[in-house]
Amino acid sequence: MTSPPTPVPYPEAIEIRRWTLDDVGGLRHLRAGLRAAVAGTSLDTEDGLDRLTVVGTELATNALRHGSPPTVIRLLREPGLLILDVADHDLTGEPHFDLTRPVGLGGLGLRLVKTFATNFGWHRTTNTKHIWATFDLVRG
Repeated sequence: MTSPPTPVPYPEAIEIRRWTLDDVGGLRHLRAGLRAAVAGTSLDTEDGLDRLTVVGTELATNALRHGSPPTVIRLLREPGLLILDVADHDLTGEPHFDLTRPVGLGGLGLRLVKTFATNFGWHRTTNTKHIWATFDLVRG
């Protein structure tokens, strides 16, 4: 098992949306909110929306399943970049790839993030553990 890198990314990013989830019942609202938030950007395509919502759903589900509530999902923006930041309150665990679990038995969340996002990583603050993923915005 290996963990993703741990830098604190993008301190100048501006928050454009925030969701707080206590259970998986809020995932539908998260997906709809992500789609609405990127309307009119270069991610506003079927492929871009699918990549963003899969990553957002996977990271939020992992935080709800393996972390401590509440889970806070923030969508941040820098020039040319969107950042999804998902935080939970479990400071003891670390995100990791489960390379030993057979396909079909779960454990694909971080693999999907690695496939669909431009970059990703994680870090801890005093009170929360964050995992983030970035998506390039193409200027049009």
